[in-house]
Amino acid sequence: MEQIRQRNKTRQFFLKGLPFGGNNKIYIQSMTNTKTKDVEATVKQIKELERIGCEIIRVCVLDKDDAYAIGKIKAQINIPLVADIHFDPELAIIAIKEGVDKIRLNPGNITNKDKIKEIVTLCKERKIPIRIGVNSGSLPKDLPLSAEGIVEAARRHVEILEELNFYDIAISLKASSIDLSYEAYKLAAKTFPYPLHVGITEAGTSFNGLIKSAIGISKILNLGIGNTIRVSLTDDPIYEVKAAKEILKDLGLSKGFPNLTSCPTCGRCQYNMIPIAKAIEEYLDYVKKDIHVAVMGCAVNGPGEAKEADLGVAGGIGEAILFKKGQIIRKIKEENILEELKKEIDLF
Repeated sequence: MEQIRQRNKTRQFFLKGLPFGGNNKIYIQSMTNTKTKDVEATVKQIKELERIGCEIIRVCVLDKDDAYAIGKIKAQINIPLVADIHFDPELAIIAIKEGVDKIRLNPGNITNKDKIKEIVTLCKERKIPIRIGVNSGSLPKDLPLSAEGIVEAARRHVEILEELNFYDIAISLKASSIDLSYEAYKLAAKTFPYPLHVGITEAGTSFNGLIKSAIGISKILNLGIGNTIRVSLTDDPIYEVKAAKEILKDLGLSKGFPNLTSCPTCGRCQYNMIPIAKAIEEYLDYVKKDIHVAVMGCAVNGPGEAKEADLGVAGGIGEAILFKKGQIIRKIKEENILEELKKEIDLF
């Protein structure tokens, strides 16, 4: 995936071979919702997320069983594995020794400097980066709930790591408020030289959460900042990855993803278009090529309004016309539209 718009320049580190920060790359992240200690279920979910486009995956480390599962999980997946640690620094130490690729620490609830030093020493030895993950809901008690308070929480933890000569740092500053997140990330980009992980936390379900995340993440990315994103949804994480792909694609920040155009339908539509459009949308989730596909309701908004599409269909009575680059190629019976369009996508 090659970025096509200049982003902010930050420090760079390598995350399991991925150049993170310091360039134009924006990676798609998600987080599993399985029990991490259930290795089989967790690996299965990660592989499906990777297949649909996830590039970095985070798992919850709630207890020692979760921490000791890290090595088994990592051995079966391809993308970088991040351990999410809250409260207990010992779990971070185990995860590091198990071979995790990155650690996420919350400075609001891990404050023991001796343990942080031990974590940092191990990370330096193994070249494991650390994400300082600030959450508006777990700020230190002396800090206000504001952009300044959120950035100050991150700064305190950054200073600890820098005092230990550790600089492979990523930062996230998430709030459930779009405006608060936006202001915090804007201030952070001016304050720190480190790559930023962007997202809106506790955004909601796959409907309102997707809309809220799309607005918030887009506002932040359009500032030219952000090196990785996660869309946080109360749903199957596969929708997080699909949404993240769509955000990056629609902002013109990624290549290698297909694009689907489909009309809203009206009384002119004389074939069962909606199920076909939804099925093609799902099919394109697993297509990794630059292709623009259109599923249109009728000849009025078929090859004309979708002439920029690489290929598409426009319906008639019990049939559809297939067109490529605005030129009509042939007619297809309604019952064959889905199969024929998939074949054309594969051949493109």
